[in-house]
Amino acid sequence: MSSITLTPVANAQAVGKQGSVEASRSGIWAAVFAITMTFAALSSALFVREGSAADWQHIDLPRILNLNTLALILSSLAFERSRRFVDAVLPAPRGMVRRATRWLCVALVLGLVFFVGQLIAWHRLAAQGIFLATNPNSSFFYVLTAMHGMHLFGGLVALGYLVISVASSGVSFRRGLFDAVAVYWHFMCVLWIYLLLIFRTRL
Repeated sequence: MSSITLTPVANAQAVGKQGSVEASRSGIWAAVFAITMTFAALSSALFVREGSAADWQHIDLPRILNLNTLALILSSLAFERSRRFVDAVLPAPRGMVRRATRWLCVALVLGLVFFVGQLIAWHRLAAQGIFLATNPNSSFFYVLTAMHGMHLFGGLVALGYLVISVASSGVSFRRGLFDAVAVYWHFMCVLWIYLLLIFRTRL
């Protein structure tokens, strides 16, 4: 009799968890779409401005951008590595969760390295006398890197929260949150590679 009474409750909990996962997925893909449209608009403006400007002067990009890119790619790979220690069905084994947490920490640290490296790149450009209003292409560099940096900082906050959530949960945590942050973080990496290609070919 008791098993019959508990079945609807268990079903309701399962439906609730599934709904939470779907909401996380929908929310993150909506955010990715919005960010993509923003950077597509900025990229289009850059192409138009370059084609119509006689004052377009190419700048020497700081070499640290190469190291920053490597750090972000490794961060994305470390995040993906953490997936290998998380079972598709939770709760995951305690040992797997610990390993996943370690790789998430690696991803977080490398993400911070990238963020700090971007600030250093700005400082080195400023040391060359290249600022936001120096010329049109430097303006686009600062605007695009600032926009990416703001969105990446949000990803760092989410990644930090995920590390705490996974580490403190023991053997059970929200898989929907894990997957949502993973999608966003990988997107930040792909977006930066796209921006770097634009910088190398257009600026």
